[in-house]
Amino acid sequence: MPLSLHGQTALWQRSGVTLLFALSLSPPSFCLSLSPSLCLTLSLPLLVFCSEGNECINANAKYCGECIQAGAKCGWCRHPDFLKQGEAVSSRCDELQSLLIRGCSLADIENPRGGQRVLLDRPVTNRLKGADKLRLENITQIQPQKLAITLRAGEPQSFNLKFKRAEDYPIDMYYLMDLSYSMKDDLENVKNLGTSLMQEMTKITSDFRIGFGSFVEKTVMPYISTTPAKLLNPCTGGLNCTSPFSYKNVLKLTSDGKRFNTLVGKQQISGNLDSPEGGFDAIMQVAVCGDQIGWRTDVTRLLVFSTDAGFHFAGDGKLGGIVLPNDGKCHLENNMYTMSHYYDYPSIAHLVQKLSDNNIQTIFAVTEEFQPVYKELKNLIPKSAVGTLSANSSNVINLIIDAYNSLSSEVILENSKLPEGLTIAYTSLCKNGIVSEGENGRKCSNISIGDEVMFTIDVTATGCPKMGKPETIKIKPLGFNEEVEITLNFICECDCSSGGIADSDNCTLGNGTLECGACKCNPGRVGRNCECSSNEVATEDMDRTCRRDNSTDLCSNNGECVCGACECKKRDNADERYSGPFCECDNFNCDRSNSLLCGGNGLCICRECICKPNWKGSACDCSLDHSTCMASNKQICNGRGTCECGACKCTDPKFQGLTCETCPTCPGVCIEHKDCVQCRTFGTGEKAERCQEDCSEFSLVKVKDRGELPQPNDAAYPVMHCKERDANDCWFYYTYAVNNNTKEVHVVDKLECPTGPDIIPIVLGVVVGIVLIGLALLLIWKLLMVIHDRREFAKFEKEKLNAKWDTGENPIYKSAVTTVVNPKYEGKF
Repeated sequence: MPLSLHGQTALWQRSGVTLLFALSLSPPSFCLSLSPSLCLTLSLPLLVFCSEGNECINANAKYCGECIQAGAKCGWCRHPDFLKQGEAVSSRCDELQSLLIRGCSLADIENPRGGQRVLLDRPVTNRLKGADKLRLENITQIQPQKLAITLRAGEPQSFNLKFKRAEDYPIDMYYLMDLSYSMKDDLENVKNLGTSLMQEMTKITSDFRIGFGSFVEKTVMPYISTTPAKLLNPCTGGLNCTSPFSYKNVLKLTSDGKRFNTLVGKQQISGNLDSPEGGFDAIMQVAVCGDQIGWRTDVTRLLVFSTDAGFHFAGDGKLGGIVLPNDGKCHLENNMYTMSHYYDYPSIAHLVQKLSDNNIQTIFAVTEEFQPVYKELKNLIPKSAVGTLSANSSNVINLIIDAYNSLSSEVILENSKLPEGLTIAYTSLCKNGIVSEGENGRKCSNISIGDEVMFTIDVTATGCPKMGKPETIKIKPLGFNEEVEITLNFICECDCSSGGIADSDNCTLGNGTLECGACKCNPGRVGRNCECSSNEVATEDMDRTCRRDNSTDLCSNNGECVCGACECKKRDNADERYSGPFCECDNFNCDRSNSLLCGGNGLCICRECICKPNWKGSACDCSLDHSTCMASNKQICNGRGTCECGACKCTDPKFQGLTCETCPTCPGVCIEHKDCVQCRTFGTGEKAERCQEDCSEFSLVKVKDRGELPQPNDAAYPVMHCKERDANDCWFYYTYAVNNNTKEVHVVDKLECPTGPDIIPIVLGVVVGIVLIGLALLLIWKLLMVIHDRREFAKFEKEKLNAKWDTGENPIYKSAVTTVVNPKYEGKF
């Protein structure tokens, strides 16, 4: 037997591994002898655990840097004598808890952690309207401004970002208008827009500038007519229109509203042939020509796009023979876009990028007819709004104010392009304590000027991008020029890697570098200590030492023979291991009980369960503790059974339960449980007020009728049928049984109560009876009358036949006919 007892200890030895049980400790402890001078003492519960898929083991790391990149839970043991026989170098990489259990001290575990430093942290500005004016560069709406983060693979780094919309923040607004013929009446209302809008915007900011630009269409067929006359005047009916153009920057951003009115008043309507306009060309130039437009740096930039038609986009230029994609660069000469005939319209994605890069928020002022089209466009362009323009643009000021308020009440964070293997997650804490995650975690809505909102940002790396070189990313609120600059540094190597010893004697005649306790072999050398040449690895002589008892199986088919020594395979479950000089042992092929290895009461060592004290059996599932068999009368199994493996086996078939104290078929069971069944089922009875305290010892199952109650012949355990009556003379039915040491009561959930006579059916019966009797009497009377009449009629008929009549003339009879003869009539005509 490999297990031997020594007083208060139990000693188990096999395959060079010694396991010492401390029987006197509570809980029992083990001393795992890893080497002659190293003993690891641990309590059993720490050693019995299970993990699903260990990313550290699966990484099969050959050196420390690979290990720490496998996951945030992974550590590398650099102790030179850590590996046991049969374990590969990659076994140094494991989860921290597992390394400690396996005998690696905390001081020998390489487990670098990430961190962060705030480099620039100016507080947000509390600027009030009417206060002393600050320089634009001194206004801060986002905090912090610069960070340095050190990332380890799989370990997120979190930081908080505060945003506060400053009051009286400067605004630059550029009005871009469609000057095709259909906008003729709109131009008249826009001519006075400058001063009127200036007056309204002063209610929002004291620093407001406005500019104006116009667009029509590309100056090629089929968008416009290229006949000489139409190029001079595209309008008909004697109307005087200006020549068609693609985009014109009429007025650079200015704070002079009267100048806006003057220059806009000089504009003339133009014309084109097709309905969609070339507005995207104009938007692109407004976005990228910052110097010509006059955009300032630290301000809110608004672009108002006014039209009553749809738009051309990328690909439509092919109709005019234009195939070159829009280059997204500025091509203004003398404030005119000169490359409309050369470059195609920009795509929507291209516009989104340029508007975002230049922090421009767009307001689409369009007629009601094209609202659906531009609302769909708004969904594709962040920080944009759509307003309904009246037929003659008379409501344009209110439209702009409403759209600006809508845009300024929402903050949306965006980040620059992320390096490969980097992810960012946002969580927002918005006004009124509203918390959002995922894509909604990027934004907060319904923000008033002066409100503070907070974002929690988690940055996680899955590896080391670009060999660990530092990277820089930026996070900013859309439509604002301020941003957070984050410098990312990556942990790709362990600290001990820098202290590696080249050509170390520990690596067999200097054939490798001793780094973090393991040999990193020179090219052409293999083995744990670089002891073999790669040309010698597969030789028969070396394979012979990897066969147990002259077996034909190398390393018991559970490992590989490397340099004449077995390196055991790894399992998907990191807690399951092969071990031994020939990988003949494992810790997972022992007997199980209740789906637990060794019943959860021992260790699986070399395919054999080593039970902790007071347990025995091949699966450590037999308890030697008799306290669980003690009945309430202090007798083992109530004197009616035997205690086997901590459980009673009742010898009297009438008795059941954990301690053979339950007799479900004994007299008195129904009376004993009547009150509890009554209160738990119907809420009545003597125990109704304390039902929860006194009546919880059995499980209750309600059924609809008596046919659903368990029957004695059908059940595998004794069942007692009970019929009891409550205070209202109502009967209720239930069964009592003990199933697998659990008391079960099945009860019919409806009472059977005696019922009094039902008056209504009785009255109805009497009434119906009287009516039926009356009808019967009438029918009888009628029948008798018919019979009587038929008899009288027959008698009459008989007398009529027997009557004898005299045929002589009645002397009293006098004929009613009198015959008169004309004396003059001689019978001639």
